[in-house]
Amino acid sequence: MLKIWNMKAKEAAAEKKKPKVSAAQLRAQKGFYKGGQFNFTVNISNNYPHEPPKLRCTQKIYHPNIDLDGNICLNILREDWKPVLNLHSVLVGLQYLFLEPNADDPLNREAAEDLRANRRNFEANVRTSLRGGTIKGIHYDNVLVR
Repeated sequence: MLKIWNMKAKEAAAEKKKPKVSAAQLRAQKGFYKGGQFNFTVNISNNYPHEPPKLRCTQKIYHPNIDLDGNICLNILREDWKPVLNLHSVLVGLQYLFLEPNADDPLNREAAEDLRANRRNFEANVRTSLRGGTIKGIHYDNVLVR
């Protein structure tokens, strides 16, 4: 016979060891992209939830995990997708990318290298891009909330 309660206690203890970031903590953090308003297209196929939705950023932004065509590198939109995930999970993952860009899995290699090499320079480039400035000859869309 399985000892269900004992298994649940072990699972709960294992969960306590993992550092978790709550939704409140995410909202309270000040990310590089604060003040920006970002638009995305969301396409849901007939195979949803067995296939992840397809997201694309409609603006050109300076981000290690979003390329200049708007493609997004987020693990739950690719290999880590599970049918139990939903659009809310995707939005939380996307929000986390804006709070903590991941230089280890980039689509925009220049932005990722900038983030790895000099965080202050990366932050300055993000601010320039948010205002619709030009970085290394590439003009970005103004996404600041007016």
